[in-house]
Amino acid sequence: MNTVLEPTTLAIEGMTCSSCVNTVEKALNSIDGVSATINFATETAHILAPSDIDFKDLVKVVEKAGYKAALLADGQSITLHSKKSARAVFFAFIFAVPAVTISMVMSWHHSIDMRIHETLDYFSLPYPLYSPTAWLVIALSAPVVLVVAWPIHRAALRNLKHPTMDNLISLGSLAAFIWSIYANSTGEGDVYTEVAAGVLFFVILGRYLEMRAKSRAGAALSSLLALGSKEVTIIREGMPHIIPIEQLRIGDEFEVRPGDRIATDGIVIKGESAVDNSMLTGESKPIDVKPGSKVVGASVNHNGRLIIRATRIGSDTELARITAMVISAQGTKAPIQRLADRISSIFVPIVTLLAIATFLGWYDTDHTLTKSISIAITVLVIACPCALGLATPVALLVASGRGAQRGIVLREPRVLEVARTVDTVVFDKTGTLTQGSMNVLESTVSLSAGAVLGSSFAPLITNATIFSSALAIETPNSHPVALAITRYALGKGASNFDVSDYAVTPGAGAAGRVDLGTQSPVVLIGSPAAVAHSSTDFHPELSAAILRGQAAGLTVAVLAWDGVALAVFAIGDELKEDAGTTIAALREMGIAPWLVTGDSAEVAASVASKVGIDTEHVISAALPETKLKFVEQLKSEGHCVLMIGDGINDAAALTAADLSMAMGTGTDTAISSADITLMNSGLGSVIDALKLSKKTLRIIHLNMGWALIYNVIGLPIAALGLLRPIYAAAAMALSSLFVVTNSLRIK
Repeated sequence: MNTVLEPTTLAIEGMTCSSCVNTVEKALNSIDGVSATINFATETAHILAPSDIDFKDLVKVVEKAGYKAALLADGQSITLHSKKSARAVFFAFIFAVPAVTISMVMSWHHSIDMRIHETLDYFSLPYPLYSPTAWLVIALSAPVVLVVAWPIHRAALRNLKHPTMDNLISLGSLAAFIWSIYANSTGEGDVYTEVAAGVLFFVILGRYLEMRAKSRAGAALSSLLALGSKEVTIIREGMPHIIPIEQLRIGDEFEVRPGDRIATDGIVIKGESAVDNSMLTGESKPIDVKPGSKVVGASVNHNGRLIIRATRIGSDTELARITAMVISAQGTKAPIQRLADRISSIFVPIVTLLAIATFLGWYDTDHTLTKSISIAITVLVIACPCALGLATPVALLVASGRGAQRGIVLREPRVLEVARTVDTVVFDKTGTLTQGSMNVLESTVSLSAGAVLGSSFAPLITNATIFSSALAIETPNSHPVALAITRYALGKGASNFDVSDYAVTPGAGAAGRVDLGTQSPVVLIGSPAAVAHSSTDFHPELSAAILRGQAAGLTVAVLAWDGVALAVFAIGDELKEDAGTTIAALREMGIAPWLVTGDSAEVAASVASKVGIDTEHVISAALPETKLKFVEQLKSEGHCVLMIGDGINDAAALTAADLSMAMGTGTDTAISSADITLMNSGLGSVIDALKLSKKTLRIIHLNMGWALIYNVIGLPIAALGLLRPIYAAAAMALSSLFVVTNSLRIK
């Protein structure tokens, strides 16, 4: 019997570096059946656990490891940047800055000492103090070291078995503070207590600023989460009632006034308006909707009152699906991040040993105890795996949030590393390069052909009556071609006439007697071959239209009255406006485009020529297994393949490709099989997604390079005694801030 795994997300408090991440991950993954990944940037744990495991057991394991945890959905006060952090910065500032200032301005130092000595001499009092000013500095530093920094020391004590950055900071600051008390009591060395206060101030300030920056990094996702409506106005017995969104049910009808957000996904049943989907799809152009149109929750209704029937609610809505995919992507680690985690896991022990070796090296070469300790403290302070731990997750946090705002939803971060190597793209046709629905692309009406019908028909043979007769015949028919002609006729202002003796012949067409008032001709709409069997010769104008439509790979339907052909409709799936420009942009990026479709060779060739795909790069009449085998063939030839599709028949090929994108208008099967979902109906998002992926990867590489170079250069400088501890603390804080702010450039 298979164990059912359920996803759980915990908010984690107390993580300060990637070593903490490793500690929490190991603790959670030690539970049988649990798979957990920690996101340092969002301070969350994404967990897959057997359904019989209580989340409280997971929380206990985290707390046992030395951290706090709570269910993210509980809304508890575990946040990225809190009032507690701001208070810590404030108190660290008011004590540390005077301590550092007095210590660094030597004239103040000596002046204060002289005044104290003069005062004691005046009263004939002994002064056993080595340096009164040093004691003042120690007194100012004590609240910072012992009170404000207590959370750091507490975390260090909890993590003695698995040392983290807190252990380095705690050890360095306490060593400087305790040594300063000893040195000033005995007069046997310099006082470094201001170093302890300064280091802790920079650490606390750096973490606070880091939290604020990370909060900005997650702003895009936060804005998505905030889009959901809290209330909805439902219509019951013809009257509006405002209810909480949680009480809305599928099938309920609700009202959306101009300027309001649509509460959930549904179908318009009354009213017309323009709807703005830009926050979900990145598509700036408003979409016109009318009865029968599908709408998505969180989109904004512009200028008309709508009544909508709910079709999806809660976690099934488009907004919920996008948000879930974004959160899932942020909770998954890219391969490059796992490398960073492995480095961080051994970093703190190595730095601790290096600090001890530095102290022994300096002390054994006849340097003073004070100088040896100072240099060892500098080594402890400058080392910081925080930047290394933040290099990938913060960049991914920004990229996934920004992508979601532009209608580009990343399912997992590995796509970032694949995107830069893509050299071949395979397109499906229907719904990908084309709009995915049949439309009349061209119509030809021959009024002169109606002369054969006689004078009694002459007054009736107009564009309006011909389109109206087409509407009458095709309205009862659900065939895609019939639906296309129906929409087209309505767009031409056609009227609805009565029909009798109606019949539909599969593969041939539909026919019926249409009441035009003075005449009731038998109207037939079908394929050219079917209509030719029961009509006179086609007028040359209509014959030319038929040949033109067939040459373009379109479906051609002929309309005839009483055996006389009067009109030709060329129906096809219209190309997306940006299909050609997207193919051209891919070529400029060095990516070769292919078209693999289930349509006929004529249709495939026509589409390929219009969008700029070479004829030798076209495969027609392709079955799902054909698409799969072709993708695998390209991969076996050494190509890195991007597959773009939208249907169930594309799912296998999407899964097999190195990188895959599914159109958000496609099937759930295709979307769940793809690495990236494009919510925008246009193809320009393909280029945006590739550019976003490449830019994010460049930022990650820059972050990783900086984090590694900083330590490779900084540690030797510290070990050689070329840097004061307080400057080392500032450098450490700036290192982490650089990584976070650099990642914000993705926005």
